[in-house]
Amino acid sequence: MNEVSVLIGGKAGDGINSAGAMVAQLLNHLGYRIYLYFDYPSLIRGGHNFAVIRGSERDVGTCRNQVDFVLALNEETIERHKEKYTQKTVIISNKDLVKNGSYGIPVKAILAEEKAPVIMGNSALIGGFAKAAGIEWEVVDTVFRRHIPKGADQNLAVAKKTFDLFDPVHPIKKCENRPQPLVSGNEAIGLGLIRGGLNAYISYPMTPSSGILHFLAEQKERFGITVVHPENEIAVILMALGFAYAGKKSAIGSSGGGFCLMTEGLSLAGMAEIPLVIVVSQRTGPSTGLPTYTGQSDLQFILHAGHGEFPRMIVAPGDAQEARYWSERAMDIAWKCQCPAFILADKTLSEGIYSLDPDSAMSRSVSFVSLWDGKIPYRRYENTESGISPMAFPGAKDAVVKVNSYMHDEAGITAEDAGISNQMTKKRLKKWETLIDVMQGYPMVIQSGTSDASTALLCWGSVKGVCEEAASELGLRVVRPVVLAPFPVDPIKKALSGVKRLIAVEENATAQLAALAERHGIITHEKILRYDGRPFTVEDLVFRVKEAGI
Repeated sequence: MNEVSVLIGGKAGDGINSAGAMVAQLLNHLGYRIYLYFDYPSLIRGGHNFAVIRGSERDVGTCRNQVDFVLALNEETIERHKEKYTQKTVIISNKDLVKNGSYGIPVKAILAEEKAPVIMGNSALIGGFAKAAGIEWEVVDTVFRRHIPKGADQNLAVAKKTFDLFDPVHPIKKCENRPQPLVSGNEAIGLGLIRGGLNAYISYPMTPSSGILHFLAEQKERFGITVVHPENEIAVILMALGFAYAGKKSAIGSSGGGFCLMTEGLSLAGMAEIPLVIVVSQRTGPSTGLPTYTGQSDLQFILHAGHGEFPRMIVAPGDAQEARYWSERAMDIAWKCQCPAFILADKTLSEGIYSLDPDSAMSRSVSFVSLWDGKIPYRRYENTESGISPMAFPGAKDAVVKVNSYMHDEAGITAEDAGISNQMTKKRLKKWETLIDVMQGYPMVIQSGTSDASTALLCWGSVKGVCEEAASELGLRVVRPVVLAPFPVDPIKKALSGVKRLIAVEENATAQLAALAERHGIITHEKILRYDGRPFTVEDLVFRVKEAGI
């Protein structure tokens, strides 16, 4: 199988993200499927930043330990990543700053000759990489002109200088695949929300969810959506509830620390039965923790956030393809069941870049919202068999649309009567059963790997990619619930039929999915956990599984 991994490193401010994206596009144009991982500290300038771009003939969602090429913008990159080198690793470096690079480029002299700014030093290294990898200049020219429309000629002039310096020392093969769009997980979530009928996105920036806000702000005029950046997270959720009350489909995004501030508003959504989509992209906690690193430690928090008892849906997509799909479905289900719907992501998914198959998107789904039929009097909280009441919005003729955070009667009038309290509590909880029924038509649990294997990996979220590769190498089964609430007990048990040993693989310290599964009688025999903020690699996980006695 054709495969290649490239690492590019430097300090914050060197343009590592954009350089990594350009390398990814070069490989994309050669038919490779892409996964790109960014690693950076929470510094505006300084610190060590790097990106690993992995290209493969088939879809991938994780990195490997070793790399074929290193593009080093500074000496620290050479020293930090020595464990990733093999005898065949090609090191292309800025020889003005790096002493030990295999193929040094006189970046300063080239930039001076072309009268180019310092940031274009990336283009010098990319040009050298392209020639060393045997990539034709026509491909380089196409990628630069398509993805750097401003300044393309000058960047290409810099790249051509270094392209002409080298020979194809480590040529990579072309793949048969057609190029595909490369998108981050955050962009995929934004696209899914738009497909689900998003009218308004409200967010206060918080890594790693901020990319959704930035993407939708750039696209708001194209898709006719409202994007708002309020003063804090409390304002975010209250504003979103106001949009939804007015009949506008709204979504919000944050990370664990920001969502902490939203939990009172979440309870308001539960009592007032206002639909809302909430994206929570996890990072290492608690508190500030590691703000630019990944984790899966907020599942139990999201399951139990808010006070009181009310239904919620939680989905944890595993890659960009699923992020787009489930973000669209989350919007539909939130409005059908009039409850909060969570998209639980993490840094690995949100900021990772994936190949996205544009042909895989299903036709836009249609929300079957329970709307008021016009019969008077209108009762916002009418007690129905499903627990879902008809919706009307302010301005509707003959309807007083009253929502209430207090206990209330069917009309929305505050009431503290015991009988009414019992009735309305039961009404809200009926929606759990309705939500379960609605979810039956969706792929709540994904089984992959060796279907008859007696050992299985139980995982969730972005760990999907690494688990599937490790399972393929070791002949194991993978069982992955995408829907985490309502918890799909029967589909999981069915997927585990014949499994004698179940191993939980999670990026947290307390095996939160395993704990949830065990509450429903699904027992894990081993737990492989990582909680240093870095994602598993294939080799890491294979070693840990073998260490567990497989």
